[in-house]
Amino acid sequence: MSDYVHVPGADDLASGSMIEREVNGKTILIARVGDRYLATQGRCPHMGGHLAKGVLAGTMVTCPLHGSQFDLSDGRVIRWTKFTGVALSTAKALRHPRPLVRYDVRVEEGRVLVGPEKPGS
Repeated sequence: MSDYVHVPGADDLASGSMIEREVNGKTILIARVGDRYLATQGRCPHMGGHLAKGVLAGTMVTCPLHGSQFDLSDGRVIRWTKFTGVALSTAKALRHPRPLVRYDVRVEEGRVLVGPEKPGS
């Protein structure tokens, strides 16, 4: 995504809410935390759950499938799954923990625009 693209519906998000949209062929999660908009990949890197169907607490999103948690502000993994013990070890061995890909967001004239991937994503 080389240019910034208006994301329909993101302009009307209430603080503490999120939506999923297709932007240039990619599934993107847009979340609003206070006056700040955050954009990341929309599918969980663990097992592909739709993050917008999960729970948002501050900047942390919890995937609805296996409880994976990520910080939307920097993409880092907080918890890879809600599993413990051997199940957690197996989950990490099968799919190594990966941070979320993040995208730049601008608000211009009341419109939320998503741009290119942020460095380090």
